[in-house]
Amino acid sequence: MSALDHPAAATATKAATPARRRRRRQRWLPYLLSLPALLVTVWIVIPFFTAIYYSMLRYRLSLPQLKGFVGLDNYLNFLTDGRFWYTVQVSLLYTVLTVVIELVLGLGIAILLQRSTRFNNLAAMLLLLPLMVAPALAALMWKLMTNPNFGVLSYLVGLVGFTDFRWASDPSTALFTVVLVDVWVYTPFIMVLLLAGLRSLPKQPFEAAALDGVPKTFVFFRITLPMLMPYILTASLFRMLESIQQFDIVYAMTQGGPGNTLTVFQVESYLQFFQFTNVGRSAALLMVLWAITYFLSNVFVKNWLRLRERAQGVAAE
Repeated sequence: MSALDHPAAATATKAATPARRRRRRQRWLPYLLSLPALLVTVWIVIPFFTAIYYSMLRYRLSLPQLKGFVGLDNYLNFLTDGRFWYTVQVSLLYTVLTVVIELVLGLGIAILLQRSTRFNNLAAMLLLLPLMVAPALAALMWKLMTNPNFGVLSYLVGLVGFTDFRWASDPSTALFTVVLVDVWVYTPFIMVLLLAGLRSLPKQPFEAAALDGVPKTFVFFRITLPMLMPYILTASLFRMLESIQQFDIVYAMTQGGPGNTLTVFQVESYLQFFQFTNVGRSAALLMVLWAITYFLSNVFVKNWLRLRERAQGVAAE
């Protein structure tokens, strides 16, 4: 009788087969779990490289016969293009204004609602309502309210002496108007992130400061703010990425006008593609926007890591 014909050997072989299958499944499990991430990556990479390809073409939909490869000419033309530099200026100004104002307001509201009481929790829920409105719908709603002829906000500012306030229809106040709408929509986002950060801070440093009679301003600037800084930087990063790519609010309110007053990157790229049919310039604008966003994101992330270490040090002390 051979070893395989022995009953004990046959039983061991049968027992080893499920174990071998289980090990095979475990070996393939990481690859199966990473498959959705791979699909998402492919879904991102293909349009990205397609945009790079189109940004190197001289391509107008209205003149398809002139289509040709021009390399980096679309990018080099930006260096001497006043319209492009105006787009950069307006986009960065819009981003700085919205992020700074929303950060200050969001931090102030979060501090007021820091204590977890029934009233504060209800107020926080109500303050989230603007965030539930689609930005384009919010812009259209504000466009009606700021209409110089029948808007309710125009009527209210008229009561305090501003009888001919033109809001988004005047180049001198158009930026103020769209920033106001952006602040109304997205300040709750900053508020809820910072409120979660405030309520998650360790209690020991604050209890020790209270026992020592440390002034509240010192506690805020030397304890609260350093430990909260990673949350502030995270909220600022998310808002910066959204603001510099803003399209919905600006286009719904002004279509980039009056004139070219508010031709931020996304609006300018949209106009170049659909109004001027300049595919190459439109794609090049989006690639420049990606480069700026990538650079700013790296700066934010590096500072976030450094501030997180500092916050951990403050909490340990």
